Amino acid sequence: MDSDAARFPKSHTHRRTEIFRGRHFVFATEDLTLPNGRRVEMAMVRHPGSVGIVPLFGDRNVLMEHQYRHCVRETLLEIPAGTLEPGESPRACAGRELEEETGYTAAEFIDLGRTHILPAYSDEVIHLFIACGLTLTRPRRDPDEIIRTQIYPLDRLMDMIVAGEITDALTVLALQRTWFQLR
Repeated sequence: MDSDAARFPKSHTHRRTEIFRGRHFVFATEDLTLPNGRRVEMAMVRHPGSVGIVPLFGDRNVLMEHQYRHCVRETLLEIPAGTLEPGESPRACAGRELEEETGYTAAEFIDLGRTHILPAYSDEVIHLFIACGLTLTRPRRDPDEIIRTQIYPLDRLMDMIVAGEITDALTVLALQRTWFQLR
């Protein structure tokens, strides 16, 4: 961590107002005093955290998802991902989400670290994993998950990132971290 960033004092929250509680997050506003002494109101998404999984076969091929995303009204090429349940560890969530979305289990999960995906307006922390030793079982998708899986060589996925064919930020980051991890 940058030593200057570590020296900033914390903000002080005077009041928190919950605007909306969804299935996976809370939208809230906070009246607060920032570390620079200014009092402001900020709107934010409070999120329990999530995981992103890169399902990797031994030959450097990756199991990817073509998933319909209604917010952008497109089918995006993504890695499997999902939200932590209350009390669930990131590793357990990764195993659960991998099997639910793809129908695969993994013998091993390699920790790729964590990321703050949208810190300007969300406290969501995403824990990233490579899943290895994959065994096919059966997917158990949620009713709103419209997913088709396909296997791609990791090098082709990296080319697709450069070409702008993969636009999901989490997927771009996780694939790049995987590529660096395997170098």
